[in-house]
Amino acid sequence: MCTLQRLIFWELVSHVMAPPSPSNILEWHYVLKGSEGTPFSGGYYYGIINFPPEYPYKPLGISMTTPNGRFIPQQKIFLSMSDYHPESWNLMWFVSSILIGLLSFMMETSPTTGSVTTTTTEKRRLAKSSLSFNHKNATFRKMFPEYMEKYNQGIPLPLFLLVIGVLIILLSYY
Repeated sequence: MCTLQRLIFWELVSHVMAPPSPSNILEWHYVLKGSEGTPFSGGYYYGIINFPPEYPYKPLGISMTTPNGRFIPQQKIFLSMSDYHPESWNLMWFVSSILIGLLSFMMETSPTTGSVTTTTTEKRRLAKSSLSFNHKNATFRKMFPEYMEKYNQGIPLPLFLLVIGVLIILLSYY
């Protein structure tokens, strides 16, 4: 992705990255970085936005893949700015404002369809393991290589050497 595309699609606002899929302009992938001073701090929350062909005249669908302690993973998130409430859709909502709203809504505890209730401790545990969870997703790895660099930098050297050793052993059998 060129620098101009990064400026337009990736760095919409602080704590949010959202590029479109290279193969489908109606599907955008996003990462929300958990805000400091919250149970989500240090977390990287990956999800997908699906735009209808009639966008911006019809609302979008949004889901979050990463377990987070607030929303059910891999299910639609029901917000006033999503296709769950088409009657409240506003043409002036941009991707950045929707994702900021989602990040803000993560901090709330009010129940909604598609939400879960967990402890602060559980949210912190999920935040800590979020990058490791996302690393297992091939689309995440492809769309957000800079987070893979961050993930790889976080692997302790003894664990890295163990993984390399196991790979060498496995390859020697073939």
